[in-house]
Amino acid sequence: MRMAEEPQLKMPPATSTASTARAADLLAASLETGILDRASALRLAEEASLDVLLGAASRLRGLGKGTVVSFSRKVFIPVTTLCRDYCGYCTFRKDPGQPGAHFMTPKEVLALAERGRDAGCKEALFSLGDQPERIFPEAREFLSKHGFARTLDYLAAMCELVLERTGLLPHANPGVMDRSALERLKESNASVGLMLENVSVRLMRDGLAHANAPDKVPALRLRTIEEAGKLSMAFTTGILIGIGETFEERVDSLFAIRALHEKYGHIQEVIVQNFRAKPDIPMAHHPEPSMEDMLRTIAMARLILGSHMNLQAPPNLSYADFPRLLEAGINDWGGISPVTKDFINPEAAWPQIAKLRAETEARGFTLRERLALYPEFVRSGSFLSARVHERARRLAGADGFAA
Repeated sequence: MRMAEEPQLKMPPATSTASTARAADLLAASLETGILDRASALRLAEEASLDVLLGAASRLRGLGKGTVVSFSRKVFIPVTTLCRDYCGYCTFRKDPGQPGAHFMTPKEVLALAERGRDAGCKEALFSLGDQPERIFPEAREFLSKHGFARTLDYLAAMCELVLERTGLLPHANPGVMDRSALERLKESNASVGLMLENVSVRLMRDGLAHANAPDKVPALRLRTIEEAGKLSMAFTTGILIGIGETFEERVDSLFAIRALHEKYGHIQEVIVQNFRAKPDIPMAHHPEPSMEDMLRTIAMARLILGSHMNLQAPPNLSYADFPRLLEAGINDWGGISPVTKDFINPEAAWPQIAKLRAETEARGFTLRERLALYPEFVRSGSFLSARVHERARRLAGADGFAA
């Protein structure tokens, strides 16, 4: 399958004195009021230089987060690689019979979680394909053998197993979830996650990144995030850049996330993740976003989402250049595993925690380990079940970071 070439909206900053002055005025107003509207965001993206955006985003991060940059020590548990979606950029998903196609048994899940616990991990990140039982009889057979009809119900049982037997805090990232699945996951999860990726329905057209991915309908993903908000569940979401979207569509996606957080207050972090080309995917020859594009997008995310939002970018997807991401206003590196690779991006190794600390502190920041839940959510406790809150408090210090 050859992916259609969709040109990204290029927004080179204007260099005129008038444009620079307008950008400075917009930034000054947004920093003073803490509010950046869509029209102003788009104008800034078009007219402000990268240096100006980075400076403003860094100042804003300092107002809300100081100089602390966090990470989570996690074990990555890939419950199943079977998935009914065929995204143009994915190497994680497999069809039955392909190398790497697998459904983890409870014994395998527990063994991997115990390895993580023994290595000092505090988070168990559960990742898996979306609703494979909808199209694969092999998935239905596995689930039936273990007493389940849905992958989401099996996932909830595995989260409960890991919480009870290891004390690790689960963070489930299974794709689209309905209310009943979220309710059950809340009993055992510190937080749950679903990348919005992008609000553009256009990306579902033939030849584009989400053409064969029914669970990437933006309305379904927004509904999942909203249902989690109604249930007061701490939530992780974010955008994926470089998959054929325009810059305006990135901005619209960030505003959609902001609107949900303003309504429910439950979004604990927003990730800006960059596409990486890999062999044997439909988008193998699709251009990757540049570091400048990544920095500009992260800076805009900080300006749109404000000083108090936890903003993350994966360090392993920027390779040796990862320290530059700090320039754009992030305050978190995400999960780093001393036990497992990044199964979503297996070619991109995690940086060693010692390396992460050295590079972070060399730029004037303090690296702190957090739980699967951010400190302010740990201290609040209002987004957790009583059982998970009790476990989180065991693992956290008085300030909510990992003890």
